[in-house]
Amino acid sequence: MPNAKVGDIQLYYEEHGQGEPLLLIMGLGASTLSWSEQIPTFGREFRVIAFDNRGAGRSDKPAVPYSIALFADDTAGLLDALGIDSAHVYGQSMGGFIAQELALRHPQRVRTLVLGSTSCGGRKAVAGSPENVAFIGMMNTLTPREAAEKGLYLLYSDEFIACHHDALIERSLREAELRSPLDAFGRQVQAAIRHNTFDRLPDVRCPTLVITGANDKVVPEDNSRILAERIPGAELAVLPGAGHGYLMEKAAESNAIVLEFLRRHRRAATSPAASRSTTG
Repeated sequence: MPNAKVGDIQLYYEEHGQGEPLLLIMGLGASTLSWSEQIPTFGREFRVIAFDNRGAGRSDKPAVPYSIALFADDTAGLLDALGIDSAHVYGQSMGGFIAQELALRHPQRVRTLVLGSTSCGGRKAVAGSPENVAFIGMMNTLTPREAAEKGLYLLYSDEFIACHHDALIERSLREAELRSPLDAFGRQVQAAIRHNTFDRLPDVRCPTLVITGANDKVVPEDNSRILAERIPGAELAVLPGAGHGYLMEKAAESNAIVLEFLRRHRRAATSPAASRSTTG
């Protein structure tokens, strides 16, 4: 799979399928592997572009300060490198931070916006428990197996873990092969901590879907409600029984919700003007 030259770094990316472009933005320290349950489904109807953020996966990890604005500019630069004027954008967790910032900094590049298990950041955001927040910050200091075992209970329901424990551990260990070095992970953490879009969310003008698990222990559900209330015309979908790992645990259900939203806006979102008329 290819790399794209974006500014002073190389970003690893993958393309799957054909149709209108759909850009997938993953979260803290994660790589394109985390979209494994989405890419085959979305690729049947869209030109899916998944990539590794700077500091993660197979992309460059320069020793400079990171910010969500920098990640958003990287993302716009990737679209430039691929010759894409605008795309549907789906960001999950920290990827949702980046997607929000992309829609605010580069509104003409975003046809529709899907925000998964994410928040506005800042003092208005609803934090997870101190124990869970601490674990996220130190998980890359654990061995891959330790992080996998402890992380399961942060991401998934007890029932899902009981039925799929071994497969989930294997999946986590595969993803850990691409996990960020400690220094790069720390720079991503610092960027995430500084994220804050609360006051600017009413400036988002593209059709927006906010989706989350009702039992998210990492980014509590109330954060999605804040986003949906602050973004004009935004839709909200809450997945009963699901947590932060809904991309895996509720793959079929969440993919169907996202696809239905994207299909409704395929033609209406072909230009910034059309996007504004769609949201009223």
